[in-house]
Amino acid sequence: MAQATVHTATEVQRLADFATVARWQDVSAPAREALRVRLLDAVACALGARLAQVPQRIRGLVEADGGAATASLIGGGASTPDRAALYNGAMVRYLDFNDAYLAPGETCHPSDNIAPLLAAAESSGGGSLDFLTGLAVAYQVQCRLSDEAPVRGHGFDHSVQGAYAVAAGAARAMRLSQPEAANGIAIAGTSQNALRVTRTGILSNWKGLAYPFMAAGALQSIRLAAAGITGPLEVFEGNKGLKDAIAGPFTIDWRHEDLERVRHTITKRYNAEIHAQSAIEGVLELRAKDGGPRPDVSISLETFQVAYDIIGGGEEGGKKRIRTKEEADHSLPYMLAVAYLDGELTPRQYLAERILADDVQALLQRVAVRPAQDLSERFPKEMACRLAISTPDGRVAQAEKRDYLGFTSRPAPYGQIADKLVSLGDGAPKDLIARIVDTVHELENRPLSDLTALIRQIPVGGR
Repeated sequence: MAQATVHTATEVQRLADFATVARWQDVSAPAREALRVRLLDAVACALGARLAQVPQRIRGLVEADGGAATASLIGGGASTPDRAALYNGAMVRYLDFNDAYLAPGETCHPSDNIAPLLAAAESSGGGSLDFLTGLAVAYQVQCRLSDEAPVRGHGFDHSVQGAYAVAAGAARAMRLSQPEAANGIAIAGTSQNALRVTRTGILSNWKGLAYPFMAAGALQSIRLAAAGITGPLEVFEGNKGLKDAIAGPFTIDWRHEDLERVRHTITKRYNAEIHAQSAIEGVLELRAKDGGPRPDVSISLETFQVAYDIIGGGEEGGKKRIRTKEEADHSLPYMLAVAYLDGELTPRQYLAERILADDVQALLQRVAVRPAQDLSERFPKEMACRLAISTPDGRVAQAEKRDYLGFTSRPAPYGQIADKLVSLGDGAPKDLIARIVDTVHELENRPLSDLTALIRQIPVGGR
């Protein structure tokens, strides 16, 4: 990283130094490839959500509100940067199929930053390298705050750290000054502190919209700072700041951070909550060995504590009364049951008629999930689990997993994500898919408008 020249007094000013001096040259070749993979993965997720009603309801509001058309919308047209961030972010997030980062006390989805940073760069006249460098900054900030300042245990959502990430990345994408960046990050961090109830108990559409909504606000915060509005520069360490009010004490020396954290994020092989990925891979492997499903089996899963708490029926509520997509993709019993019955876990498994079908509703009641201390001790370096599928006649098939294809120990190559794009884009124009694959891979050497022109062509809803 280039050394900052500005003498700073507060932690948010040091973070602003880190963001504004970041250069594409500071991003290693492996990290650049990881960014390309995550960008293509996010576009694949948006393509897969092109017929979903929830993001199109957001689009209806965006169109009704109007505004200066400076940032491209997926599916055509343009709007203000904050509204583009909200709608495009909803498209990326809807399927719950995008990347993740695992910290001991926090899990986040850093590709949620792609939509707001694309809007920030495009609307301010930034180029592809501004966008990509800002994205590297956002990944670093969100992941490192997740490492050192987890908030889930305090009752807050992971979008809390995301506010700092979006604002810092947008400041770089928009080529703001250090004072503008510091004020914008401070405004975003002070004003965007969401509750964890978003992802507990009875789940709603908000599970997929909380981060896009926050991102729109954080992007508006950085634009306010660019217009001269100041923010509380002691947002981290001040009286009733982040440390005092929410996260507790932590230290990150931004002067010594790099832009490599994207390499520690993971992509999803299956359309399932991230902590379920190895278990889903395991149940599909057992199904294949057995030659197909049997309707009378029972499934037992031992997993790590975080997975049990979030999607297994632990501290965030029971997972066996499943009626909606949002409940289904955060229920290990449902996901294991439907994957075993169907031999896949894709958006098709979250259609209402599949969720409510008798066979999956019956089988999910015979899925037992429990935490295991030895597996918990291996997380997050591993995503370990033990599976057993038993039949009434006493036969038991067992498997143990430590990871899955897409985890840090087995990262997904660009070609695999291209296949994911093809699969989720089934029915979309094949030439469009091919051009997206090529453009994302070559984006650092192409105008940003090449990418925004393609996302406008994604067919969504009735368009």
